[in-house]
Amino acid sequence: MRRVLTAFGTIAAAAMLSVSVTQSASAAQGDLVVNGTVYSDPSGCYPSDRWPLTVENYTNDLAVIFQSADCTGPILGIVRPGSSEVSEFGGSVFIR
Repeated sequence: MRRVLTAFGTIAAAAMLSVSVTQSASAAQGDLVVNGTVYSDPSGCYPSDRWPLTVENYTNDLAVIFQSADCTGPILGIVRPGSSEVSEFGGSVFIR
């Protein structure tokens, strides 16, 4: 059952990312806060070596939490614009 939920979550995340990709070709506008560090108009992968991983998304785009530090591996969460999330095992955040 857990594998089915993980697979469904991955598919849902990919669908949301594909919608996000078609909206704009530029970096997200606003601030992304990863474990207290503020990134203005972020774009790309932001690794962290502290747990839990705290993400505050004050941008106009989705932020995706990955398990590994290089924005690969399982997707652990998606933080919508204006939202925040704490991920116990998150290793990095990707935002376009």
